[in-house]
Amino acid sequence: MGYLRGFAVTAKKIFEGVTTKQYEGGKGGKTDQKAPKPERLHGRHVLNKYEDGMEKCIGCELCAGVCPANCIYVRGAENPPSDPKSPGERFGYVYEINYLRCIHCDMCVEACPTEAITETKLFEFSFSNRSDAIYTKDELLVDDDGRPQQLPWEDWRDGEDQHTSGWMRATAPSGKASAQGTVAWSGELGYGVRAPEAAQNVRTPIDAAIEAVAVDTAKAEEKG
Repeated sequence: MGYLRGFAVTAKKIFEGVTTKQYEGGKGGKTDQKAPKPERLHGRHVLNKYEDGMEKCIGCELCAGVCPANCIYVRGAENPPSDPKSPGERFGYVYEINYLRCIHCDMCVEACPTEAITETKLFEFSFSNRSDAIYTKDELLVDDDGRPQQLPWEDWRDGEDQHTSGWMRATAPSGKASAQGTVAWSGELGYGVRAPEAAQNVRTPIDAAIEAVAVDTAKAEEKG
């Protein structure tokens, strides 16, 4: 009977419609538009710069250390006094991401203390050889206008380079209501400082737990 139930699921799916959309001269010449992407979609990474053109990466290697897929390789170097690359003492001399391993978990973005590594909304890119899948610093670093490098095998669309600083600390959806309207990230070359995002939850589970403990403590004190 188990086999029959399995075949029943298969037969049912055969007659359901598909969700895949054809676009840009796809099968049958269809040119449907892509489905809208969430603002915080985890796509291809970029290495950001400050508004003055300085690189944000300080070569601390925290992103490489926290990566569960072991796909990031970073080596820091001392900033040359005559031509500093970043505001700190060190900068990212070598920075590589192996996209054959990357699972786009965003942990590297969370770990970065300077918001140097963030993710765009680009997720459609393919490679004809393994070397192209290993992005170097020159390919990840934004250009002089703050825009991501658009490589030949990447299918960029309007808006996919925006809101790359999608990781928001104080104003995350689970953050406190008191963080509403707080700017918690630095300006980016070509984009400026992102407008603050409104907090979505008035009371978090942690807030509720703290309040419950406070109430219990007050009741205990009243009883003597």
